[in-house]
Amino acid sequence: MTTTGSSHTAPARRPHRTTAAPDSGSPARPAPAGRAPLKGRLAVLAVTLGIFTIVTTEILPIGLLTRIGADFGVSDGTAGLMMTLPGFLAACAAPTVTVATARFDRRLMLCGLVALLALANFTAAAAPAYWLVLLSRVLVGVVIGGFWSIGVGLAERLVPAASAGRATAVIFSAVPLGSVIGVPAGTFLGDLAGWRTACAAVGGLAVGVWVLTALVLPPLPAVRATSPALLRATLRGVHTRFALLMTFLVVLAHFGAYTYVTPFLERTTHLATAATVTLFLLVYGVAGVVGNFAGGAVVARRPRAVFGTAAALLALATLLLPVLGREPVGALALLVVWGVAYGAVPVASQTWFAKAAPGAPEAASVLFTASFQATLSLGALAGGMVVDRTSPAVVMVLGGATAVLVALVAWLHFAKQPAWPVG
Repeated sequence: MTTTGSSHTAPARRPHRTTAAPDSGSPARPAPAGRAPLKGRLAVLAVTLGIFTIVTTEILPIGLLTRIGADFGVSDGTAGLMMTLPGFLAACAAPTVTVATARFDRRLMLCGLVALLALANFTAAAAPAYWLVLLSRVLVGVVIGGFWSIGVGLAERLVPAASAGRATAVIFSAVPLGSVIGVPAGTFLGDLAGWRTACAAVGGLAVGVWVLTALVLPPLPAVRATSPALLRATLRGVHTRFALLMTFLVVLAHFGAYTYVTPFLERTTHLATAATVTLFLLVYGVAGVVGNFAGGAVVARRPRAVFGTAAALLALATLLLPVLGREPVGALALLVVWGVAYGAVPVASQTWFAKAAPGAPEAASVLFTASFQATLSLGALAGGMVVDRTSPAVVMVLGGATAVLVALVAWLHFAKQPAWPVG
């Protein structure tokens, strides 16, 4: 398993390879050169829909938080545990699940994790008590950690190397699409028929993804068993450490600020209706899809440039929001810049990890997933502590200042480490 970044080094590193048993430590044979066959494209679609369903499940409570809290008689803060639990658990599950199942066929693992996601959604939909809802979110965290670590780097094993970059961008497009389509649709359904119906509907979508995954994914024996020793060795690389630092800072900057963008639009921009706020966030999501594909088109050749540019644009947008975002036109324009910038971040971060550890792509995905998810929860938590004591505008400024650090770290890495490792 690998991502866009490793498709350029794989042929030279592993010539004339053949499919090996999972315990051999040898890589599986890549897809033949040329246009991706239909089954390969369907396999990419299955992984994309899996991540789309996961993202929708993970952030759906943002739109249903007050309804669920009111049903169980818990405070908004207690209801907010539905958002913080999955991220922290995913950070733990990413290395644990991947190491524990290191020699399992990855196709079977993805099928099992999607089935667990369906169970989590159905459990939430039927939960008679709030603790069962939280238990379902524990299951969601396990799915996030396992599926992301295994699935996001599968493109090169599903399609020809020439199509791997495009396929990886398609897979990562599920992240902004979950915000643009999945969450608004789930929230609308929750308004129409109740939050339990919305959870059940996402569970039904997971069942459909499970069927598609079982039908179209080929057998995917483990390329290289991911062990604790391999993870430690990967962590010792200077490029990997820079990737961890960059991911930590940019995700902290983004989620520390974006989690509270709705209060900013309501209190600082003074948008009149909830529908207008939703429209602004939809525009942000569409911009995120554009940023994802724009970044994915060049990230394999210039990961540091993409990451640094995205961080600089994110800093620009969040630092200017308290100034120009007091008017709706200014706020909308800056949300478009923010969306384009952050849309490129997940694919850039994953590619950076893959290039930092080209010989251990699954270990790189584990580190990417764990750092991303842990910082997501930490950013939301830190932003909440700041916004309770100050204002949403201050959160935006702090997020922008953190994003400036990301751009500086990217420049420092380029100056100190001009060459990527080979092989």
